[in-house]
Amino acid sequence: MFELYNTTVQKKLTYSDYAAVDDGYRYELINGELIMVPGPSSFHQRINKKLLLILDEFIESNSLGELFIPPMDVVLDDNNTFQPDIFIILHENISKIKENAIYGAPDFVVEIISPSSVINDRHKKKELYEKFGVKEYWIVDIKNETVEVFQNNNFHFELFSYVYQKGKILSNLFPELDITIESIFPDFKLKLK
Repeated sequence: MFELYNTTVQKKLTYSDYAAVDDGYRYELINGELIMVPGPSSFHQRINKKLLLILDEFIESNSLGELFIPPMDVVLDDNNTFQPDIFIILHENISKIKENAIYGAPDFVVEIISPSSVINDRHKKKELYEKFGVKEYWIVDIKNETVEVFQNNNFHFELFSYVYQKGKILSNLFPELDITIESIFPDFKLKLK
């Protein structure tokens, strides 16, 4: 005797579905699943601002490309659309920049990890950034006080630099970049009341 089970297959959402959402919240589309992105903490925003200012000055003064921050969509494919904390498109890939979004992988991506984003940023999004050809991916981990720099070698990320609390953050893509972890984490012992 056969038993019938009610099996429902959830439809993978596409960029069109994602773009149609207009409820005032911020989302990302990961493997066809719409994920709400909560607002960042004040510590996240402080680090993001410091890193943004340093990177933007470096990119602009060396005429390397364009730097972007959210809300700006990065459409990797029809089922994957992210809003990285910071990302850079080099001049040779400027054609990826369209009016409503970036179509294709940025050359450089920074994600600042929060408790709600750790699984996506460290695993799901990292795998997709790797697969779609992001040249360099930085994971800034507030809780563990680290910056990890991954370089893409034939669609496989390899750890290029790892900094804990003190020291220079090395970039394979931008070897002339002079940045220390202390310059973006000015006080590791900051306590918010």
